[in-house]
Amino acid sequence: MTGESTLKEVLARLAKALDALENAASARIEQDQDYAEAEAEVQRMNADRSRLAQELDASEARAERLADANKEVSRRLVTAMETIRAVLDR
Repeated sequence: MTGESTLKEVLARLAKALDALENAASARIEQDQDYAEAEAEVQRMNADRSRLAQELDASEARAERLADANKEVSRRLVTAMETIRAVLDR
């Protein structure tokens, strides 16, 4: 009976070890999936950052063009007002 008890104990320890190994493997697979999801999210965020940087550059360029146009319109209005004053003063 001692041999039989020992065999049962060994089989129980083996089953416990196999369960622990299976749990560790499952945890590792889940960890790898989490890592892959995080890596994919980082890639999406980098793509968004790049797109937003391009949009910001385009918006800044447009703002500069609008500011230049505004200055030109203002200059022309001043010239027109001076011309009108000169005509009225005659």
